[in-house]
Amino acid sequence: MQDIVITLLQKMFILTLQMAVPILLVGVVLGLMVSIFQTVTQIQESTLTFVPKIVGCVLLLIFLLPWMFNVFITAVNEFYGTIPQLIGAF
Repeated sequence: MQDIVITLLQKMFILTLQMAVPILLVGVVLGLMVSIFQTVTQIQESTLTFVPKIVGCVLLLIFLLPWMFNVFITAVNEFYGTIPQLIGAF
């Protein structure tokens, strides 16, 4: 019983990382590029840090949304497939 629950939790955490890491990486890379640009040009505009990150993350989300839905639906189907094992363990 515990093995099944631990395996499901591991799969959930891996799924969360798979779906979140690409967007977070784009945000970090764009933030670093904007910071370097601000340092070089000495422009200290506060909105300049947020707008490129928001635009980049939204564009990436639009681009990756079909893949994310596919991965999520596959994981949910696998989870529903393990429900009989969970019921049988009780």
